[in-house]
Amino acid sequence: MPRVLVDLLSYTGTKGGMETYTRELYRALGRMHGDYEYIGFASREGATLDLTWFPGRIIESGISGENRFVWAWGELTRVARAAKREAVDLVHSPATLGPRRTAMPAVVTMHDMLYWSHPEYMSTPLYTAPVKWMEKAAARNATRVITISPDSAAEIVKYLGVDDRRLDVIPLAGTPPQGVDRTQAGSEGPLILAMGNRRPHKNWGALIRASSLLPPERRPRIVVTGGRGDDPLAPLVQSLGMDDSVDLRGWVDEAEVRRLYSVATALAIPSFAEGFSLPTLEAMGAGIPVLLSDIGVHRFVGGDAARYFDPADDAALARLLDQIVQDAALRAQLAQAGRARAAEFTWERTARETRESFDRALALSR
Repeated sequence: MPRVLVDLLSYTGTKGGMETYTRELYRALGRMHGDYEYIGFASREGATLDLTWFPGRIIESGISGENRFVWAWGELTRVARAAKREAVDLVHSPATLGPRRTAMPAVVTMHDMLYWSHPEYMSTPLYTAPVKWMEKAAARNATRVITISPDSAAEIVKYLGVDDRRLDVIPLAGTPPQGVDRTQAGSEGPLILAMGNRRPHKNWGALIRASSLLPPERRPRIVVTGGRGDDPLAPLVQSLGMDDSVDLRGWVDEAEVRRLYSVATALAIPSFAEGFSLPTLEAMGAGIPVLLSDIGVHRFVGGDAARYFDPADDAALARLLDQIVQDAALRAQLAQAGRARAAEFTWERTARETRESFDRALALSR
């Protein structure tokens, strides 16, 4: 029975999409029949969370996943020591970074190459060089590299020099919150929902600027969730006089997400770059029309079930916001197409193809 040490040092309850990936992947792996055993190597913070989704034993590392320096040292060295101590056959690092060297095969899931492709959008430039070095080290050690879109795969080859024969492109899936009631859509007036952190590549300012171009009587309310601490979007909102039209929110609980999904007119994502787009699939699965910036990853995820705009053209986005608010037939069309598109991406598929990647790594080892 192959034994896998799963690197959960970055899992702290605050990392968004990568944590959703880890949680849903291993929940689905646990439902699969087979002869794999999983051991989770958890951060100090993660060990205090509900980890019942993990299909195996948890080791408490005592390493903080929030202290960047302690965490980095843990990734580079302590994961490998734990793997050797547990005599596992394989290490999986699901959050882009991983050990520098392991005695056994390793698989690393690399979600994006934004530190390489768009360093100008990184909100923590001090960490750019160390993160790039750690990504190189993890990729060099890995027997196989999993990534989540063709765009990310091309960038891993370009920036890290990974042979594409070691790469597995395995898309994610979306899980809309339970209990969403789309009969309530529009019950609070036109509402455009945006969900995500405030890193510069997310380009949330475009959504606020575009909305400001519309006449006040045709202007939808913009709700942007996912902020932490002082919101960097607040000065823009104030300078445009949009305080009554824009609601900047922090992290919201499941009940509030369910309510927002129920009442929203549409979801909008104006990003300049992404590794994937989980919010797109989650919104589509719930029947919410989706407006996306016209980048390769969004086309890969949204297909023909979304409407696209140039993320650098505020006027074009303003016209699309106005159209989605005014055109009920378009909203119905996108909702139907979105549900069908989201159904093509499942966590069962992600888990199955991930297990195949593990099999390939172990076969190469043998």
